[in-house]
Amino acid sequence: MSRIRHALSATGLALAATLASWAAATPARAGATLEAVRSRGSVTCGVNTGVAGFSQPDSQGVWRGLDADLCRAIAAAATGDATKVRFVPLSGQQRFPALQSGEIDVLVRQTTATMGRDTALGLRSVAINFYDGQGFMVRKDANLSRAAELGGATICVQQGSTTEGNLADWARAAKLTITPVLFERIDQVATAFTAGRCDALTTDASQIAAVRASFPNPGDYTVLPDRISKEPLGPMVRRDDQEWFDLVRWVLNALIEAEELGITAANAEARRASDSAPAVRRLLGADPSLAQPLKLQPSWAYDAIRAVGNYGELFERNVGRATPLGMERGPNALWTAGGLMYAWPLR
Repeated sequence: MSRIRHALSATGLALAATLASWAAATPARAGATLEAVRSRGSVTCGVNTGVAGFSQPDSQGVWRGLDADLCRAIAAAATGDATKVRFVPLSGQQRFPALQSGEIDVLVRQTTATMGRDTALGLRSVAINFYDGQGFMVRKDANLSRAAELGGATICVQQGSTTEGNLADWARAAKLTITPVLFERIDQVATAFTAGRCDALTTDASQIAAVRASFPNPGDYTVLPDRISKEPLGPMVRRDDQEWFDLVRWVLNALIEAEELGITAANAEARRASDSAPAVRRLLGADPSLAQPLKLQPSWAYDAIRAVGNYGELFERNVGRATPLGMERGPNALWTAGGLMYAWPLR
């Protein structure tokens, strides 16, 4: 009897070894979105219609910004080439139907992760690439210092966004009577505000910084210190493709991990060649087993980092203190510096 058990055990081990070797030799078929990306040769990325620091075409028509760079990182991981991305500008009302219908592969458009969006739209919030909060901007000559002084005000707000609902909830809780004036796009909100159609403008603080920086005389406007909501912003994908969800999530984690490890676009090649630290070797492709479940090349994270840099580089280049937006890292600093940015372990 023991000989039979031993024989069955040996047979089972041999079968397991054979299946493992087949799996290693035969790459598994990728999910539908990654297959489509590879078939057409590019990632289709939905972005904002134009918000400085996040997604906006420059004078040459090249899309720049924190969100645009994340799109490039996804393309670099998926195709090996960060330029293989097509940007699709979308309004607040267009963004979810575009993703649901397959017009775009991923939505990276300053989109707040909420329970309703994550459970009822057939979509999934992947991860957070910017922690934000809703605020207000007023004209300096209005002599207002707090949002509580906005009773009776008309307030310009973007239709179909979380800011519209937040504004109503805040006014009700604060027992303030306000009049929202709705517009489809943030540039229309800004134009109406500067034209005097509203007493205040409300949106995410990051967008307020971008809008104010675009004004001819930014000093004529005051950003009130109040924040009336939590706005965790991040990419979204369709719910029906878990592999693509994993790819997008781990690309963002790789950029954050790179900052934690001090790996930059400039030194990634040298670190890959000479750094013996296990975490660095895993991130930069020395361990191909991490790439296999994602159906990617072992260099997927290295390609993304080389193309756009680590998360800190994205932040400082697009919205940081040296840019017109002049934003501090705040909650978007690494966890080791008191912020909320924390990469899941790549292992």
